[in-house]
Amino acid sequence: MIPYAKQDINDEDISAVIDVLKSDFLTQGPKTFEFENCLSAYTGAKYSVALSSATSALHTACLALKLSEGDMVWTSPISFVASANCAFYCRAKIDFYDINPITGLICLDSFEKKLKKARIINSLPKIIILVHLAGLPCDMEAIYRLSHQYGFRIIEDAAHAVGARYLNTKIGDCTFSDITVFSFHPAKIITSGEGGALLTNDPSIFEFVKNAASQGLIRNKEIMHEKSKDPWYYEVHSLGYNYRLTDIQCALGISQLARINNFIEKRKIIADQYQQNLDPNKCKPLKRLKDRESSWHLFIILVEGERNSRPELIKNLHLNQISTNLHYIPIYRHHYLKKLNLLPDNFQLEDYLGAEEYYDKALTIPLYASLGNETVSQICSIINEY
Repeated sequence: MIPYAKQDINDEDISAVIDVLKSDFLTQGPKTFEFENCLSAYTGAKYSVALSSATSALHTACLALKLSEGDMVWTSPISFVASANCAFYCRAKIDFYDINPITGLICLDSFEKKLKKARIINSLPKIIILVHLAGLPCDMEAIYRLSHQYGFRIIEDAAHAVGARYLNTKIGDCTFSDITVFSFHPAKIITSGEGGALLTNDPSIFEFVKNAASQGLIRNKEIMHEKSKDPWYYEVHSLGYNYRLTDIQCALGISQLARINNFIEKRKIIADQYQQNLDPNKCKPLKRLKDRESSWHLFIILVEGERNSRPELIKNLHLNQISTNLHYIPIYRHHYLKKLNLLPDNFQLEDYLGAEEYYDKALTIPLYASLGNETVSQICSIINEY
């Protein structure tokens, strides 16, 4: 099968990992700090913390912004469940904003109406988690302005968007947000096997996450409660977690990050080929936007025709050894939310017409750096003829 996503590993990546395996540090060593410094240098963010996954980054991001029981978080329903689960971990409540079905991104008109209504009934969110679907950034400047008007904090779920750009900023520099979260899963732009990162310009957020990710352990004598001179002495000031990324993984991440521009350029060429050759009467790719550059993590099409058109197309592609996927089933449709009584109060599908329209039509087709032109042409032909 031709997969919908695939990592690109070369000899330099392998050598980087082997070098760490031969070194004195497999975790909590110099490669972790080097990877964090490389991420800050690449994005322009002041601080970066390498973590075990984007999920752990989202969780610690919520904790750093003091999310607690009874607080409200809004996020996109068109995302992986981690975008909502991070709030549930903090015993907070989740609600969803609707999306624009032709971009997959937050619908600003309905979002602002929802904010106005929430202010009237005193249920404004403490945090908005914005999802840059498929690598295309949301309209960050507009949302940043609304955050000052309505008093919410902003987390960018940029699991798809390492290397993307918005206006004159690079996603991850946190110009218009408190925190940005990346993923380095093998399906993403660059990989560290599993892994993620949290980026911020706030030193207090950085220090909190750094400690929380390592069991809350403190070795800085200046902030210890007891003034011990013993070299082995440490303190734990808060409940923490083991969310560390190993030096083995960080070495791979460093090597991959050095090639990120090449990865994105190759992905863009493939996306352009799809855009030029797919029949718009059969499917429409998610809309491109002029004021931002996607990192092209995924290529998502909206399948036109009857309701059975998408299943038939998927079947036809699979018969030709071409894998597809769906990003995503709306989070509110997953059974665990109803089972655990986690759905928003007064939940109604009618409030998410954009997400439902998207869900009826969306299909992810293959996109990765090493995907060949002939395979792309074959995929286009199958879709155009289905």
